[in-house]
Amino acid sequence: MSKKPTIVDIAKAVGVSTATVSRALHNHPNVTNKTKTRVLQMAKKLGFKPNLAARYLASRRSLRISVNTLQGTTSFWNEVRTGIEEERKSLDLESVQLEYRTYPQLGDEEFAAFEEAVKTGVDGIISFPSNPDSIKPLMRWAGGQKIPVVYVATDAPGTGRLAVVSVDTFASGALAADLMGRITRRPGKVAVTLFRAAITEHAEKYKAFRETMSRLYPANQVLEPIEDHDIDRIAYEKTRKVISEHPDLTGIYVTTEASMPVIQAARDAGALEKLTIVTTDLFPELVKQLRTGVVAATIYQRPRTQGRMAFRALYQYLIEGEKPNSQITFAPHLVMRGNLDFFLERIEGEAQSPRQTSKARSSAGFN
Repeated sequence: MSKKPTIVDIAKAVGVSTATVSRALHNHPNVTNKTKTRVLQMAKKLGFKPNLAARYLASRRSLRISVNTLQGTTSFWNEVRTGIEEERKSLDLESVQLEYRTYPQLGDEEFAAFEEAVKTGVDGIISFPSNPDSIKPLMRWAGGQKIPVVYVATDAPGTGRLAVVSVDTFASGALAADLMGRITRRPGKVAVTLFRAAITEHAEKYKAFRETMSRLYPANQVLEPIEDHDIDRIAYEKTRKVISEHPDLTGIYVTTEASMPVIQAARDAGALEKLTIVTTDLFPELVKQLRTGVVAATIYQRPRTQGRMAFRALYQYLIEGEKPNSQITFAPHLVMRGNLDFFLERIEGEAQSPRQTSKARSSAGFN
């Protein structure tokens, strides 16, 4: 092979999951002798040599991974954390200790959580970087301590992270613009809400949305973005102001979790029926708005898969010594009233039986 083989290569060659390979290599009792023999033989054939130092470390004490994420106002971050926990359990990793550092708002508390993780000497960090410039000193500190960091949901370029796991933000923004332009079919102004322009994920969505709208529907003017800082009150007040100042507003693209205060602002302003609203993600309150047609569509960012892949990338690096792809990107899913029940069924199935459905989710593209 042209590159050093990994457990993924062994799993593909044998026809089993990476979890089974991991258990076989670690002599786990839940693997049959036949499967264990096949895995070990294939590992030898491929020339697989695990990182012995990491294996020794893992056998002597627990690996500690800090999960630094926003609390959030909807279920998005809960789903990310659930995905991380599911991946740990699917690999039967009793030796991995997850330390959740969850903060209610971006900013100082976010940086304090990162600082605490480094101070306590964790082995790795999964983080949501809201400000690329502000995170750089902490990332240099983590690098000096040999602590790898995997970003989830958004990137912070030039900070030395191990990898970033996210949906394709440019695809998300472009999809929202094309959909909104097709549905409204009349010229006017369009608003976009985001946490803050400094967050790479939101800046890229806005850029793709604006450029696509300009190219395909030039009669529509995209306004300067509304920054809500993840505070419902601010999202509500700024949306009311935009609606008041722009009577020819035809649509709103919500790139964040703050879809409910935006919808409420439009309703209170008496503008709900004339607006095309495209939101992000999927949670119980938003389901009702999709069913009634208040929201035209939502762009599902597959948070559980983001969590699973972030953990997998970090764990394999710590144990096998193999660097993952620097960018692990997924295509977003478009959810509308027509396929809403189908998505809800899939999501419910994932929650009830993550291990049994993981292979089906992967092949169907719903994880």
